[in-house]
Amino acid sequence: MSPQTADAIKRFLHAAGIVVVLVMILFPLYWMVAGSLKTQPELFAIPPHWTWAPTLDAYREAIADSGVLRALGNSLIVTLSAVALGLVVGVPAAYGIARYSFRGRREIWFWYVTNWMLVPVVVLIPFYLTAARLHMINNPLTLIAVYQIFIIPLVVWLMVDQFRSVPVALEEAAQLDGLNRFQIFLRISLPLVTPGLAVSAVLSGIFAWNDLLYAFILTPGDEVRTAPTIALSYLGGYTIPWPKVMATSTLVTAPVIIGGIAIHKYVARGLTMGAVK
Repeated sequence: MSPQTADAIKRFLHAAGIVVVLVMILFPLYWMVAGSLKTQPELFAIPPHWTWAPTLDAYREAIADSGVLRALGNSLIVTLSAVALGLVVGVPAAYGIARYSFRGRREIWFWYVTNWMLVPVVVLIPFYLTAARLHMINNPLTLIAVYQIFIIPLVVWLMVDQFRSVPVALEEAAQLDGLNRFQIFLRISLPLVTPGLAVSAVLSGIFAWNDLLYAFILTPGDEVRTAPTIALSYLGGYTIPWPKVMATSTLVTAPVIIGGIAIHKYVARGLTMGAVK
C-alpha cells in the first residue's frame, strides 16, 4: 500500500468517525424538534414517518395551557442573576489567587475545585431544610443562592488560568503610571480576559438554565417554577401528550443553543487562552 493510499484511508476513517459522532449527538435533537411538529399518532407510527405535514399545535397547546412563557421568564431571571452574582464574586477571587502569594492559596484553590466536584443530590436535603426554616421555599432568591455553590467554583477554576496568561509586565507598567490594584484589575486585566469571562458565563448559564433537581424541589409553585420543570407537569394521568413534551423541551433548549452559537468565537478563544504560555 502506497503512503498516499494509506493517508487517504486515514482521512476517510477520520471523516467517517466525525460523521458518526455528529449523528449520535444531533439525532436526539432532531427527533425532539421533529416530534414537536407531529401529532401523537405520527410520533408513534411504526415505521417512523420521515416526511409529514408539520403542525404547530403542540407549541400552541404548550404555551396556552402550561405557563411555558412564564416559566421561561423565571428561568431567564434566575439564570442571569445567578451568573451575574457568580461572576462578581468569582472573578475577583480568581484574580487574587492568580496574582497574589499568600498562605493557604493552594488550599483555597483546592477547595474551589473540589466544590465543583460536589454531587448536587448530596446537599439537597440540607438546602431544603434551610430554605424551609427561613420560609424561602418557592422563592427565586433561594435558587440564585444555591447555584453559587457550583457557579463560583466553576468561574474561579476557569478564570485563574485566564489571569495567569496576562503578562505581569502590563500590570507593572500600569502601576508605574499611577493606577492602583483595583484600577489595574478593572482597566487592564479584565478586558484582556473577556473570552474567559464569556466561557465562564456560558457554562454557568447552562448549568443554571438546565437545572432540574434544585428547581423542582425548592421552587415547586406554578408561579415561580422554571422552564425545565414544566415538562414534569405532563407526566400524570393516563396519557402523556408527547408532542407537547417535545415542544416544551424545544422551547427550553433553544435559548441555550442560540446563545452558544452567537458567542461561539469567544468560547473557542476562552477555552484555548492560557493553554500555551
